[in-house]
Amino acid sequence: MIEVKEIKKSEATANSIFSQITSMKHEQVVFCYDHETGLKAIIAIHNTNLGPSLGGTRMWKYDNENDALTDVLRLSRGMTYKAAISGLNLGGGKAVIIGDSRKDKNEALIRSFGRYVNSLSGRYITAEDVGTSTKDMEYIAKETKHVTGLPVAMGGSGDPSPVTAYGVYMGMKASAKECWGNDSMNGKKVVVQGVGHVGESLVKFLTEEGAKVYVTDINQDALNHVASEFKAEIINPEKVYAMDVDVYAPCALGATLNTATINQLKCAIVAGSANNQLADEDVHGKMLMEKGILYAPDFLINAGGLINVYSELKGYNHADAMKQTEHIYDVTLDIFKKSKAEKITTQQAAMQIAEKRIYGK
Repeated sequence: MIEVKEIKKSEATANSIFSQITSMKHEQVVFCYDHETGLKAIIAIHNTNLGPSLGGTRMWKYDNENDALTDVLRLSRGMTYKAAISGLNLGGGKAVIIGDSRKDKNEALIRSFGRYVNSLSGRYITAEDVGTSTKDMEYIAKETKHVTGLPVAMGGSGDPSPVTAYGVYMGMKASAKECWGNDSMNGKKVVVQGVGHVGESLVKFLTEEGAKVYVTDINQDALNHVASEFKAEIINPEKVYAMDVDVYAPCALGATLNTATINQLKCAIVAGSANNQLADEDVHGKMLMEKGILYAPDFLINAGGLINVYSELKGYNHADAMKQTEHIYDVTLDIFKKSKAEKITTQQAAMQIAEKRIYGK
């Protein structure tokens, strides 16, 4: 027999889940479980006003299921704004698979997830993200046509990371133009936090232009590789925020910009690829502005990967994807102009532009 207190606890959990979903105005959230493969995943569709939702699938060893839900809700909402501000006819969606991608991932599990994607009949189109790869998208393609980021051999765009990094690089150069009057990164000091596929490509762009790059990551092998390949200097993760540099580039997970870290920052610009960098969009966007630090909104400058996979839907052309990604430079400058003219944060300026497309207001 189930005790009353257990029912009340279950109801409280359900209420908490629905309050999170409704507070961000999500259209649909799907919890996926497969006993045979052990799949535990969540697909979140935030908004489809502009088109079907498209966003990558992240596989991560979350501390608990509530953390996974919070992450997928924040990420999917960010995709709505990312697509809108980039001028794409897409909505926002995202998925997370709970597990260690290095130990728990296999073809059966990924294909099981693909069947859940297929059950949504195109309302959600998936792609790769942290912990997944083009090979995983190939497995998903065996179960559904609603997948992008496929290998080049299958007519896809392959790894979107270099294009994502190029967009961040364009946003960073636009920030330099706003801050110092020219967009050259030659001689500028940049700390890149996180050197996965995107971070590594960003380091490549920066070092080729003559920037002095510092790197940090929890993956020591990746860190050593990037430092050796591009002659970047490895720093202790604990020293990232207090580094006396020109640019801080968060390229790992989100919420690294919070009250404690912002108080340590000595940089002039924050521009990186991580999603949801501001722990609180209003509070911490304002903190950065009051401290005189120029913030390039993450959902704008990291949109290159989305632009890249979106182009698969109409027939992939790498040159066109790069050209559209390069436009991030101009949009970033427009946002800075709006921010100054209206005395609002750059985050608020970017969101207002995106919301005009999404909601027509």
